[in-house]
Amino acid sequence: MSIKLTKKQTLVYNFIAEFIENHNGMSPSYRDICAGLGLSSVSAVAEHVDNLVRLGALKKSPGAARSLEVVDFTYPETVALFKDRMATATETELEILRESAKILGIEIAEE
Repeated sequence: MSIKLTKKQTLVYNFIAEFIENHNGMSPSYRDICAGLGLSSVSAVAEHVDNLVRLGALKKSPGAARSLEVVDFTYPETVALFKDRMATATETELEILRESAKILGIEIAEE
C-alpha cells in the first residue's frame, strides 16, 4: 500500500489485516485490537481506525459490529483497468488518470 501511515497506524492496519485473514474474514472488535496491540483504551483504537478510514486504508459499515475491511489497491484488475483506459486516452485524460492512480496509490508503469 502506498498510503502514508504513521507507525501506530501501520501496526493497527497490519493487526486488522492479519486478524481478518486468521479468522475466516471476520474483523476484530475494537477491544480485540486494544488487547492485541496493548493499547491503553478503546477510544485510542477508535481514533486510529477512524483515521485509517479517512485515509482510505480501511472501510467500515456505520452502526455494524466487526465491519472493518482492509482496502487493497494492488488488485491486478484495477491496474489493468487503468492501463486499458490509458491506451486510448487523450493527453488531458492521461494526466487525470495518472493523478487518480497517484491519489489511490496504484503503481502504473507506462510502457
